Amino acid sequence: QVQLVESGGGLVQAGGSLRLSCLSSISIFSFNDMGWYRRAPGKERELVATIFRYGSSKYADPVKGRFTIFRDRAKNTVYLQMNSLKPEDTAVYSCNAATGIDIYWGQGTQVTVSP
Repeated sequence: QVQLVESGGGLVQAGGSLRLSCLSSISIFSFNDMGWYRRAPGKERELVATIFRYGSSKYADPVKGRFTIFRDRAKNTVYLQMNSLKPEDTAVYSCNAATGIDIYWGQGTQVTVSP
């Protein structure tokens, strides 16, 4: 059974940085793509960033230039480096992985950015 475990969330002041980690129980190259989503209070879940099997990535417009998604194959981990954080980045961030047949989700980690 595939498991994704996120970590790295917390409370940070605006302008600060956090790095989220998503540890997979299987090789991350088993997936076609892996991504980070977030859900802010009272809002729909939105895609933040995706990294594809062959290394390309894409970002949601609100985070372009501030967030970076990258991976460590040896650690079976995908990261989300978040810089220049804003209060509107406050949300529960969840890791997602897709094989083309199945989709897996982590439990989520809370990120809170204070003004």
